[in-house]
Amino acid sequence: MKRVFFGALLLASLGLGATHVEASTLQPAGLVDLTAAAESSVNSVVYIKVTTAGKTQTVTTYDPFEDFFGDFFGFGGRGNGRGQQRQVQTPKRQSAGSGVIISKDGYIVTNNHVVKDADEITVKLNDNREFNGRIIGLDETTDLALIKVDAKDLPAITIGNSDDLKLGQWVLAVGNPFNLTSTVTAGIVSAKARTLGANDIESFIQTDAAINAGNSGGALVNEKGELVGINAMLYSQTGSYSGYGFAIPTAIMNKVVADLKEFGVVQRALLGVSGTDVTNYIDSEKEKGNEVDLGTVTGVYVNSVSDESAASEAGLQKGDVVTMVDGKNVTKMAELQEIMSKHRPGDKVGIKYIRNKKTHTSNVTLRNSQGSTTVMTEVDIDDFGVNLTPLTAKEKADYGVNYGLMISNIKKGKLQSAGMSKGMVILVVNDQKMNSAEDWENVVKNANKSSDRTLWIRAVTSSGRKASFVVELDEKK
Repeated sequence: MKRVFFGALLLASLGLGATHVEASTLQPAGLVDLTAAAESSVNSVVYIKVTTAGKTQTVTTYDPFEDFFGDFFGFGGRGNGRGQQRQVQTPKRQSAGSGVIISKDGYIVTNNHVVKDADEITVKLNDNREFNGRIIGLDETTDLALIKVDAKDLPAITIGNSDDLKLGQWVLAVGNPFNLTSTVTAGIVSAKARTLGANDIESFIQTDAAINAGNSGGALVNEKGELVGINAMLYSQTGSYSGYGFAIPTAIMNKVVADLKEFGVVQRALLGVSGTDVTNYIDSEKEKGNEVDLGTVTGVYVNSVSDESAASEAGLQKGDVVTMVDGKNVTKMAELQEIMSKHRPGDKVGIKYIRNKKTHTSNVTLRNSQGSTTVMTEVDIDDFGVNLTPLTAKEKADYGVNYGLMISNIKKGKLQSAGMSKGMVILVVNDQKMNSAEDWENVVKNANKSSDRTLWIRAVTSSGRKASFVVELDEKK
């Protein structure tokens, strides 16, 4: 589990009392008053308890004496596949985290790593009311999740603009560390657009407000009590707070939430470049003994450009330096990622880049991971138009298989369109053996989040013939 944590020290703002300083430049002495922000935000942060049910797994065991004597007498051992399969029941697990109420009708934002394995979600409010939660959507790339409870008139937090945060600005971290509910800690914004290499898309708000286990998914709020980030990670060598915490900006959160509500999956617009901060590139070249003069010391150095991508359309090449996208300055990769995370496929943006110390501009249409400008929707299990049932012992014997899911009923849907019919047994989907309906649901869920959004199915017909099918998860035109 990723860690998200907070802890705080409230410092005094000291007045400047130097001789000959104008009175208007003096700062008032005393503590920064964050009580109103704390009181307004603490009721919007919830305690999330996650239960992961025990699951039955099939494992293969081997008799060590059989292996030894089999090899000794030439009968073979594991190499002949003589292991025995048995069912193992994993124990039930419970974990906890935090979440933030963002609408009165029960939508709650938390971290993906808090709820992704949940079989049951219990949401407890600050007034001790409890509700069952359900997952609306997950996004592993940004480590955000949207869940919902059936309730009305909940104390939704006011969402602020994380782009307006400034270094040194006071913020509060609100959450439930170590199962200590409704904990508030304070600190300042230490950095913006920070990357740690934990997620594919990162532009963290760094703060010295103390965060610890259980704060994951909680709120980072400004002095007004407005939500400016979702606490997500702790930088620590001990597993507990030791300096800095990191939050996902609301500028990214708003787009993810909107996409999960509308499509069930995040619409990710890609520029189509891989690169690094210019400063990192210059440092790496200097270590090799090379002198570098790109005409700038900030921006994103382009290492490569994907074929048929927006960047390719813009004319970008290896060695270029991207300095502006969509009218916003880009000084490092995290800033570029944050800008892109706010867009959907099909959006048009302007790009400014430097090549051979000369500035160029271009306008492009952003695309998704498949090179298309259309948005993608999550495919529901019902869209496949089939009922799948695990094989009985007799059916396994009849089909000559040890596992599989029988198509017991089929109607118009994706599998029928792909050529599948009643009586077929689905054996493997995307290299995953099908033993239960849960296996099927998991592989569809993973395919929804993958870049190619395709199901590769191996099956056997009622006549015993092996067959393969490809099911494309449609895009919304």
